[in-house]
Amino acid sequence: MPTVSQNALFGMGNPLLDISAVVDKDFLDNNYRNQTRLCAFCSRCRFDEIVKKSKVEYHAGGSTQNSVKIAQWMIQEPHKVATFFGCIGTDHFSEILKQKAAEAHVDAHYYEQSQEPTGTCAACITGDNRSLVANLAAANCYNKEKHLDVDSNWSLVEKARVYYIAGFFLTVSPESILKVAKHASDNNKIFGLNLSAPFISQFFKEPLMKVMPYVDIVFGNETEAATFAKEQGFETEDIAEIARRVQSLPKVNKNRQRIVVFTQGREDTVATVGDKVKIFPVLDIDQNDIVDTNGAGDAFVGGFLSELVQEKPLEECIRAGHYAANVIIRRVGCTFPEKPDFH
Repeated sequence: MPTVSQNALFGMGNPLLDISAVVDKDFLDNNYRNQTRLCAFCSRCRFDEIVKKSKVEYHAGGSTQNSVKIAQWMIQEPHKVATFFGCIGTDHFSEILKQKAAEAHVDAHYYEQSQEPTGTCAACITGDNRSLVANLAAANCYNKEKHLDVDSNWSLVEKARVYYIAGFFLTVSPESILKVAKHASDNNKIFGLNLSAPFISQFFKEPLMKVMPYVDIVFGNETEAATFAKEQGFETEDIAEIARRVQSLPKVNKNRQRIVVFTQGREDTVATVGDKVKIFPVLDIDQNDIVDTNGAGDAFVGGFLSELVQEKPLEECIRAGHYAANVIIRRVGCTFPEKPDFH
């Protein structure tokens, strides 16, 4: 008997079609050598050029979608444990994205609009250099009234027991995040939020702090934690102390003590366990085996969620997070083998 039901895990965020392409050195030198950048329009023509010229692989991407996709991979059966909402276009790339989400067994229900094309993230690879060019496009156009509030979609939200949203979505639809977070809090379900990037704590402080009282699990890395602490005036750079302070921020649902989980790359993960802060060593890896660390944070959360939705203890959730991150950093992009080897 499966221990977890379909649609038990809900994610909402910015869906991007990940396009990884091995390109020649000239293309990269002329364009984006070893950079990560967000482009609005300059990259649209580039994507077409990349697709025409190169051997291309497509994957369903974007931070939250990556995490729920990895959670689904860790769980394996039943399919469609993970639901995902986000906005896409009505174009060729949206068809590929839908197909890729279905192949990952994620129950994706996209809001489709024709004003903006589907968001993309191109990874141009040549030798050891990897350059990312992201174009959010349609992902920025999510509409609460036209999608989240629709009865058939909201019923999927109600089916879930665990919710996860990356902080990036605060730049798109904070009112959607708030609605889901309040639902979780009112029904004593679990709502997780990721600090996602330093700029979220800096420039989206108001929407972030509006949702924080409803957050049961806060995820972040050491840089994001330090920036959050600075912006909140904590006056400490000690990660354990920051975790403690984040845990004690005001919280609406008093039935659940907030959990704070901060990863630190190859250093120990720091997490609040009850009233204590504990450290959890990451899995050893030979530096030569590391291919690409870009998806490590999303993978950690995905592994964590896979156990959380099965009501496993915190230590198991963190162990699964470390395992998933360890698998992902050995591969290009946020990809994984057919089956996990997690016991």
